[in-house]
Amino acid sequence: MVTKASNQAATAKASEVKKSLKVTLIRSVAGTKAGHRATVLGLGLKHLYSTRVLEDTPAVRGMINKVAYLVRVD
Repeated sequence: MVTKASNQAATAKASEVKKSLKVTLIRSVAGTKAGHRATVLGLGLKHLYSTRVLEDTPAVRGMINKVAYLVRVD
């Protein structure tokens, strides 16, 4: 029998496991549009080959799509 408390505990555990994306800056931002440089900085990538592990959200996906020619996603 599933109780309300055990169902809430299962839901809490499921929400704790968040998908993540590993993003690496593989091309220089020199010579790119200012908005693209700002997006790369917004992703937390400051130097060439710097890597960040980011939460998989629609906002982060949109940022990655904007600068897809500069980054690699693992």
